[in-house]
Amino acid sequence: MKTIGRAIIGMAALGGLVAGCTSDPWPKSRSQVVQMAPSCEDFSVQIYFESRSAQLTNEARSVLKGADALATGCKVASVRVVGLADAVGAPDANLALSKQRADAVTRALDKMGYGNVVLDVGAAGDAGAMTNDGENRPLRRQADIRFDLDGKLR
Repeated sequence: MKTIGRAIIGMAALGGLVAGCTSDPWPKSRSQVVQMAPSCEDFSVQIYFESRSAQLTNEARSVLKGADALATGCKVASVRVVGLADAVGAPDANLALSKQRADAVTRALDKMGYGNVVLDVGAAGDAGAMTNDGENRPLRRQADIRFDLDGKLR
């Protein structure tokens, strides 16, 4: 008896799913897509680099494009870029690498149209890249980018 009851419930659920699939939830044209107004709130993103590299990866470019999309329709007051490095290698080399990473992000932002925005660029090298236990933090192979927005464009 329990098996028959479960089978009936299962078939009813499957029927509901199939019935729900008959209507098309996707818009038929671009004009039917609802555009949300930008929130214009400050936000931060992080992009990651390969070991000992300051070259932007495809993923990093994608993150920057996503950040640009978030800032669309907003007045960008400033962008802060901080390059970081892990603790592998000499501290002076890590500081130079973190500067190169920050510069790579800055060049990409310039190409995206942020050349007239106040850019605050810094480098932290490997400062803070070691845990108290002496373990290296490889996720410090990054640049932190903060977008400070000042309301919507008029």
